[in-house]
Amino acid sequence: MLNKINPSNPTDNLAVDANGLNSLREAARQNGNSPEAIKGAAKQFEALFLNMMMKSMRDATPQNGPFDNEQTKMFTSMLDQQMSQNLAQRGIGLADVLTRQLSAALPKKLPDAQDLEQQQLDDGLPMNIPLAKDMSEADRARFVQSFASQQAADGADRDGQGRNKRRSNKPAHVEAFQSRLQADAEIASRMTGIPAKFMLAQAALETGWGKKEIISRDGRSAHNLFGIKATGNWKGKVVEATTIEYINGKPQKRVEKFRAYDSYADAFRDYANLLRSNPRYEKVLASAQDAHGFAYGLQRAGYATDPHYAEKLSRIIRQSLSA
Repeated sequence: MLNKINPSNPTDNLAVDANGLNSLREAARQNGNSPEAIKGAAKQFEALFLNMMMKSMRDATPQNGPFDNEQTKMFTSMLDQQMSQNLAQRGIGLADVLTRQLSAALPKKLPDAQDLEQQQLDDGLPMNIPLAKDMSEADRARFVQSFASQQAADGADRDGQGRNKRRSNKPAHVEAFQSRLQADAEIASRMTGIPAKFMLAQAALETGWGKKEIISRDGRSAHNLFGIKATGNWKGKVVEATTIEYINGKPQKRVEKFRAYDSYADAFRDYANLLRSNPRYEKVLASAQDAHGFAYGLQRAGYATDPHYAEKLSRIIRQSLSA
């Protein structure tokens, strides 16, 4: 029968008890990669290290005196083991270092459904907006800010006849483009915190309001709304298309490979993942609530080679999608 181990002092009963290590192993098996199991293992390693150090010191000391025999060596070894356990309980810092390193490697526990619901209530978000479990704190803060700004804008636009019943002065092609892609843009907005209309404006710039989409050889749309190229790490479908690239400030026609998607929703998701995962766009996400900062941040990050890209994008956001 294994002895019970005290998690707060995992080396208390291990000085002369050979089953102590088995107790620690059993506790680790039952608790998995728990902080208590890691701390106990680190303490044991520190105690073993101290015991080996003291044994090396004994071996370097002459033991040929008249009172030295096998019995005294055995009791000296037991004394050294007990002293190493006592020193390990006080700690020399090695166990703390090991605990920090091993704990940092543990997978982070994702919040369950109940935790997510409580977070949404705390953030003032309605329950009909599902948020991803793996959304980072920074992404969540950006989305909460974006949602609050959108709610404030909706409240300002609301009249006494009902919610969001307002007349629009937008051209028909703008209304059609926005209506077709609004839902997908909202999902990407939740992932990045970037207002949906900013992304719609960029999709409009890249595709000429949907009239110049990238088309595959069979005449089907590649659904690539953001002109994202198929670089070496892309494992999905690819389509070739002629594009204008600015080399040393001069426009040149080139045939490039672009990513192809099954739907516009996939294009928005991939665009959101690109901005979130690439360090180049950290400042873009940080200034996502400002149209000017968003547009010029993309250009500074090297999203496009067109020297007037930010100016064009900013103008679409202000003039075409702000009404």
